[in-house]
Amino acid sequence: MSVRELVVLGTGSQAPSRTRNHNGYLLRWDGEGLLFDPGEGTQRQLIFAGVPATAITRICLTHFHGDHCLGVPGIIQRLSLDAVPHPVVAHYPASGAHYFARLRGACAFAEHADLREQPVEGEGVIAAGAFGELSARRLAHRIDTVGYRLTEPDGRRMLPDALAGFGVTGPDVGRLRRDGALDVGGRRVTLDEVSVPRRGQRFAFVMDTRLCDAVFGLAEGADLLVIESTFLTEHARLAEEYGHLTAAQAGRVAAECGVRTLVLTHFSQRYPDGERFADEAVAEFGGDVVVAADLTRVPVPARR
Repeated sequence: MSVRELVVLGTGSQAPSRTRNHNGYLLRWDGEGLLFDPGEGTQRQLIFAGVPATAITRICLTHFHGDHCLGVPGIIQRLSLDAVPHPVVAHYPASGAHYFARLRGACAFAEHADLREQPVEGEGVIAAGAFGELSARRLAHRIDTVGYRLTEPDGRRMLPDALAGFGVTGPDVGRLRRDGALDVGGRRVTLDEVSVPRRGQRFAFVMDTRLCDAVFGLAEGADLLVIESTFLTEHARLAEEYGHLTAAQAGRVAAECGVRTLVLTHFSQRYPDGERFADEAVAEFGGDVVVAADLTRVPVPARR
């Protein structure tokens, strides 16, 4: 059975705390496992979450600040230790290729895993497959940073009553979906007569950045938006200075972009109370708001 969920591995920002590990997020999307921004301790957090290294098919780094990438050496070595049988693709800003090389070769180990680097050179689609399209946009942080968006192609939802009414059953359903039309009992049945459009699901991942057009572009129409909210409004000046968002700004993005579920994360250790982040975001956004906590799972919302 296909699973689409976010496994939260860590939610802290620059410094971890007693309750928050450094960043780490695994998006389980049917047969894909996209590991975003593995900070220190991600390998251990996967164990606590009950997720094997074999679930990882892609590593996606937004940028090369330590809280977003210092878990890379352990993850790469774990891929080899556990003999992950499939290729794993690594995406990261191309300007940081020298950092990735250092992380990949941080110490001696027997590298058996098939790790394929695909640096992000520009904006647009960077990968495509049965899962849909993975695209990247440049964000506005202090160093080169990208955000990611996963888009499933639009499709059709078959209508059981309509199929039964036209006598379309068994393998003929698949043929009709594939070919767009089918002769049944001397009558031509079209796909439009027995189905309705089904919008593809969309996921967006936005880390360290000020507000910019790319933030809104990535978030547009997302079923699930994971977005940093490092600061509260009382520290908005610090957020702007260091290239971050507030919880209120994250809520505004979700509201303007028609997001369904908003996941706040990347919290400064100066705030012990997560409820304040929710309060600020809810004041801007009337939808579902999740204040991420380590080792929680957030399902991609069911189709409407």
